[in-house]
Amino acid sequence: MHCAERLLSRGDTVVGIDSLNAYYDPALKEARLARLSSHPNFSFERLDVADRAGMAALFARVRPTRVLHLAAQAGVRYSIDQPDDYSDSNLLGFGNVLQGCRAAQVQHLVYASSSSVYGGNAKLPYSERDAVDHPVSYYAATKKANEVMAHSYAHLYGMPTTGLRFFTVYGPWGRPDMALFKFTRAMLAGEPIDVYGNGQLVRDFTYIDDIVEGVLRVLDKPATPDPAYDPLAPNPGISTAPYRIFNIGNSTPTVLMDYIAALEAALGTTADKRMLPIQPGDMHSTAADVSALAAWVGFKPATPVGEGVARFARWYRDFYGS
Repeated sequence: MHCAERLLSRGDTVVGIDSLNAYYDPALKEARLARLSSHPNFSFERLDVADRAGMAALFARVRPTRVLHLAAQAGVRYSIDQPDDYSDSNLLGFGNVLQGCRAAQVQHLVYASSSSVYGGNAKLPYSERDAVDHPVSYYAATKKANEVMAHSYAHLYGMPTTGLRFFTVYGPWGRPDMALFKFTRAMLAGEPIDVYGNGQLVRDFTYIDDIVEGVLRVLDKPATPDPAYDPLAPNPGISTAPYRIFNIGNSTPTVLMDYIAALEAALGTTADKRMLPIQPGDMHSTAADVSALAAWVGFKPATPVGEGVARFARWYRDFYGS
């Protein structure tokens, strides 16, 4: 929604695709859609990216110049319980997007990968130059698969593709299954919050406005082959094909307890914390090296966590009532 708003505001024509499924509250999805629907340059297709025939027909009809693919079955923990949903949306669906882009001769495909691809890596901050062969969740495995699927199309068909590894995105209109949303709801209701990893998990929380700025700058600069690529010492973030991978993160790793403290300050209340062990599939720490992104598009995220959390808290109270 945020990316679509920015694209529309600068004069682009946007066709939005969403299945509006019930993974989380469809009313929130409908409310986001309502913000876009009044714009004359916006149209909406209720469609599942896993629908091969439907996606092929849409690409043939619309023939987009560029594609921003942010659709996926999200969530690390849910992938343990419902892996088939991830196979359908993140593998079959991504394949349908690649095929559509190839058929329509799209100028640039930009798609959401995830910091979760770094999995069992222990060296921080994470760099696109690092190998990502040890995912610790099926969700992460599907995102790694997207990157290598995209490379094959970039190599075979010369189709520019860029994957963006998002680091714990948060902010207004976000997903209710994310920690900030759950914490806010529980704290305002006077209920305890579940704090995993005994509050010592570390995340590179990245505010939505920074994500959108990075996404649009990348979308406007199609991937190109990198003459520095050395097949004898391969860098996974670049290629002889028009293919790029970038981290988008705040580069300010924050301990979960400090994130909660920022929310307590924003809401003016103290959370009743229920300390729990780390969950299966969770990573202990994330931190982004964004030097490659900064070199490519001249931008890196910088919104402080305290400021971003306060903006979310204000939006939550406005949208749901205090």
